[in-house]
Amino acid sequence: MSAIKTAAVIGGGIAGPVTALALRRAGIEATVYEAYENTADGLGGMLMVAPNGLSALEVVGVDHGLAGQPIHRMVMTDGRGRRMGEFAGLTGLPPSQVMWRTDLYGAVRERAAAAGVQTVYGKRLAGAEETPAGVTAEFTDGTRVTADVLVGADGIRSTVRQLIDPAAPGPRHTGLLGFGAHSKTEVPQARPDTMYFAFGQHAFLGYWPAPGGGTAWFGNLPYEKPLSAEQASSTPSAAWMRILRERFAGDVPGRDLLRGTGDDELLTFGGLEILPSVPTWHRGRMVLVGDAAHAPSSSSGQGASLAVESAVQLARCLRDIPDVGSAFATYEQLRRGRVEKVAAQAAKTNSQKSMGPVATRITALLVPLATRTFLKPEKMFGWTHRYRIDWDAPVVPA
Repeated sequence: MSAIKTAAVIGGGIAGPVTALALRRAGIEATVYEAYENTADGLGGMLMVAPNGLSALEVVGVDHGLAGQPIHRMVMTDGRGRRMGEFAGLTGLPPSQVMWRTDLYGAVRERAAAAGVQTVYGKRLAGAEETPAGVTAEFTDGTRVTADVLVGADGIRSTVRQLIDPAAPGPRHTGLLGFGAHSKTEVPQARPDTMYFAFGQHAFLGYWPAPGGGTAWFGNLPYEKPLSAEQASSTPSAAWMRILRERFAGDVPGRDLLRGTGDDELLTFGGLEILPSVPTWHRGRMVLVGDAAHAPSSSSGQGASLAVESAVQLARCLRDIPDVGSAFATYEQLRRGRVEKVAAQAAKTNSQKSMGPVATRITALLVPLATRTFLKPEKMFGWTHRYRIDWDAPVVPA
């Protein structure tokens, strides 16, 4: 049985409740503290949960009722609509699931509540102090909470990360803006179990047939100036749509998808961000999990999956290793290499999304050859998607 009995989890998004669920399964009483006064129901865009993420969600009991659309294959096309390559799902694995962030958030939150995890809203972390009894979290409203450990699941702009290491890096702009919407246009011969990635002349577009008709799409627009979601949303949707329609005017099927999208349908996500390698994941009785420790670009398709994996591995380490410092060090050893490899690959994908017309044409010539020879699904995704965590296996200290 764990020597750690209680945990204060900072952040009530997806990583926080998942971490609390995993800790609870490890015999640790965890309470989630969320800065905002209300839940985040209805907020956020689309995300993908890969097979490795689905497996990790199963460990914490979030494996039924996910409102996702199964994706069995991915197809790459150029700006003229010509197929460059296709990647089928891996043998023996379930398909990835694409879903609204709010649906995953709701499923996780409901499971946490059913398991007895308490979430306290309106608690914005101001500081933390280690005491003989553990670590005391201090909130801006003046309240204080003491627990054996404090877990920072508070996202890419983590306060806990700054408390652990004031010199820790913050998020960096990838040079891309994110948008998404539903289009009334249906792409001929597009399959509902397939996600398509179209590398256009001036911008990137991903899309898939939506249940009930039409097409769901997301686009990445090269944009040097960093913009938060709030800043990007301050520009009217109609203005962004004019820019997007201009950028995709020569692309297939981007041109038609944008024509079939109403201005009021556009979701504006602002600048896409990544988190550079974080040198220090833990100090004393404080530790980071999810985007607070590792936030690869959304191009990875692994952000949510990696966060859930890390939550489960952290709980296993605290369950089996009595010394907090050793447990945290082992957790980091289990996770750092994997998440940084995913981040590096996603960074390469980002560069491909903003290549420009000439480089895009060259890529269109090279990719078909690569996918017929050495660029196989197992080689590309096997190490990521086949990752499984054996909850019952004992953890050996690093």
